[in-house]
Amino acid sequence: MLWTDSLDVAIALDEVHPDFDPTFVSFVDLRKMVINLAEFDDKEDKSGEKILEAIQMNWIEERK
Repeated sequence: MLWTDSLDVAIALDEVHPDFDPTFVSFVDLRKMVINLAEFDDKEDKSGEKILEAIQMNWIEERK
């Protein structure tokens, strides 16, 4: 899974952290959570605010 796979990342985060509210996650914490996913296989420094925001928004939508 890559940074650009924002929907897949969001689904994986929701499965790993079912009790976590993605609405209030900081980008620093979100970045760490993504990097720690077993399926994640991209360079850690390739994330940016737009990518993290897309992941967060997909995660919020997935939660609904």
